[in-house]
Amino acid sequence: MLRQRTLKAPITTTGVGLHTGARVELGLHPAGVDTGVVFRRTDLPGGPRVQGIASNVGDTRLSSSLKDGAASVSTVEHLMSALAGLGIDNLAVDVAGPEIPILDGSAGPFVFLLQSAGIVEQKAPKRYLRVRQPVEVREGDKWARFEPYDGLKLDLTFDFPHPVFGSENRHVVIDFAEDSYVREVARARTFGFMQDVEAMRAAGLGLGGSLQNAIVLDETKVLNSEGLRYDNEFVRHKLLDAIGDLYLLGHPLIGQYTAARTGHHVNNLAARALLANAAAFEVVTFANEDEVPAAFHGWQLAPA
Repeated sequence: MLRQRTLKAPITTTGVGLHTGARVELGLHPAGVDTGVVFRRTDLPGGPRVQGIASNVGDTRLSSSLKDGAASVSTVEHLMSALAGLGIDNLAVDVAGPEIPILDGSAGPFVFLLQSAGIVEQKAPKRYLRVRQPVEVREGDKWARFEPYDGLKLDLTFDFPHPVFGSENRHVVIDFAEDSYVREVARARTFGFMQDVEAMRAAGLGLGGSLQNAIVLDETKVLNSEGLRYDNEFVRHKLLDAIGDLYLLGHPLIGQYTAARTGHHVNNLAARALLANAAAFEVVTFANEDEVPAAFHGWQLAPA
């Protein structure tokens, strides 16, 4: 039986918020069985908390932001993606600011932090959310669909009118029975365009962005001197984001997610649509490890 997982020990880091530009202290702590992922604003009186679930997503402009009463935390998707990729169910996240730090713009540093702290099993079976019926959402030319699948597979297409995005860089399929999250997804960085910087900053976004935490493009090329980490790093980052947004379903997803031209907003619409249709999903556990889809067998634990 695969069991729920949390951290073996706390771990902390500091960094800059991508959109706020604020310096932020982040603490990741072990949490009890069935806690889920809970964010606590340690910089606010009383340390208000917000649960990392799809129904608490508010602002989706260029990131996923959570809000519940006095507690709000933005840019949670890269951390959530790392938690999904490493199979961590329960975590207490202390953040001394309004936004999770961007670090290098990917989920890679979060993977490193979590693995450095160590990951341990808990005395309760892991719960999965299994898709039973297709659910689709559309918004203009953007659409996303959940379908039954015995594992976890994502199929994403996106379309940006830029010469760097050749036809080969607009589509990616990852099946976690065959592909490694850490190797194939985690290091893909967020990206932005020089011509959009002024408008973003006027809207109070992208204030902490730099060549150290994002891929930056001008009208014809990538400006980062080191180039790209993957040939199709842009669409892989969109997939990284989708994994984080979908982990706000509250459990690891057993199913296929296919989407075109989507972002955080449509990912959240799709997650809410699935949860609103009780016949379309079920929450399951497995008594025998052999029954668990192969996509979920690659997670590593801390040494005893």
